Amino acid sequence: MKRLATVALAAAALAGTALSALAEDFKIGLSNGWVGSEWRTQMIEEAEQAAAAWKEKGVNVEVVAQSANVDVPGQIAHVRNFISQGVDAIIINPNSPTAFDPVFAQAKEAGILVIATDAEVSSPDAIYVGIDQKGWAMESAKWLAETLEGEGKVVAINGVAGHPANEMRVAGYREVFGEHEGIEIVNEVNANWDQAQGQQAMQNLLATYPDIDGVWVQDGMAAGAWRSIMDADKAGDIAATGEIRKDFIDIWTENDLNSGASVNPPGVMASALNVAVLMLQGRELKEPATAGQYNNAMYLPIPFISSENLKEVAASVEGKPGYYSYTSSLSIEDAEALFK
Repeated sequence: MKRLATVALAAAALAGTALSALAEDFKIGLSNGWVGSEWRTQMIEEAEQAAAAWKEKGVNVEVVAQSANVDVPGQIAHVRNFISQGVDAIIINPNSPTAFDPVFAQAKEAGILVIATDAEVSSPDAIYVGIDQKGWAMESAKWLAETLEGEGKVVAINGVAGHPANEMRVAGYREVFGEHEGIEIVNEVNANWDQAQGQQAMQNLLATYPDIDGVWVQDGMAAGAWRSIMDADKAGDIAATGEIRKDFIDIWTENDLNSGASVNPPGVMASALNVAVLMLQGRELKEPATAGQYNNAMYLPIPFISSENLKEVAASVEGKPGYYSYTSSLSIEDAEALFK
């Protein structure tokens, strides 16, 4: 009996060793070069949650996040640190579309997969997994143009000047409004994706242009802009784009605002992570990432919030803190469906 027990224990130990050998382990670096909003914090948290979900499939995904307010050289240092650490993949929300080309080439040479998210990059050694930022802007600009029936004076409140996502968004709404002879953009300002700055910018614009008909404002600033519109008692006179934070969705619902919002979900980095793990496993995409201005993008769907689905969206964020953003992401199963 003792011998049988010993054999059984040995067999169990061998089986455990075999299972360990079959288990996959990946280390993924997450680089976030700007922490000026809770959206970015939620983005990192959702990516970490996505990594944890892989454990149920026997895949150990360790994430190392570098998240700080840094300039482009500082974020390049993030990437170099990841290369030194020997990560398997780097997922980056980049501060520049073009400045990372040399360091991404170094990562590729080291056998490291690089995926950008939220803002596209020019490097042929990286792919982009996220929404089309120009398309994001065009969707909400189309909503505003249709709401104004193609006529009216419009102001725009933008994010960080020079940021790749911001510049693509500006190009998007300008293109749409340019298709309507009756729509005039009377001013464009930057408020750095900050709610307080958005509120002040809107207050200043209303003082200068009291007869505007529409406001195109990016997320992170819309709640502030709408507060100034409401404080000026112009909520019934102005149509303005909105955003996806719960605090604004609450204001929108309670006041029946004339608003519409394209969704750039914080879950884009989680989507990129799930794609990265499958690529690290050697899986091949059914459709290569060849979209976008750099021919290296895989675009995710862009949800839209309007009066038609506002109630459903409000229910989905019920109980969340005010800074929480309405979100979506590719689940592991969704991502697997994109691969052969």
